[in-house]
Amino acid sequence: QVQLVESGGGLAQAGASLRLSCSASGRTLSSYAVGWFRQAPGKEREFVAGISSSGIVTYYADSVKDRFTISRDNAKKTVSLQMNNLKPEDTAVYYCATKISWGSYYSEPKYDYWGQGTQVTVSS
Repeated sequence: QVQLVESGGGLAQAGASLRLSCSASGRTLSSYAVGWFRQAPGKEREFVAGISSSGIVTYYADSVKDRFTISRDNAKKTVSLQMNNLKPEDTAVYYCATKISWGSYYSEPKYDYWGQGTQVTVSS
């Protein structure tokens, strides 16, 4: 059974940084592209960042570009999301997901397994 687990969420002040991590069991994470999504209260889940299986190609939502960095350590079997200069509008539950081999990184249906999410709350 495939399970993805996010960690590293919490409470931060505006301007601070947090680092989220995603790990997997039942699946070799290094073989898959991975995406991070988030869902704020009362809003639909949205794409945040994605990374290819090799780590060479990355994608970002415009709202987080230049503040967030997605990376992966295939030896440690983790994918991370470094979030700098956090803003109150970054408050959301953050999810990682593994992507099927084709299709847009921005599209939720292109991801097959999802974690349970980790809460990030940014205070002003």
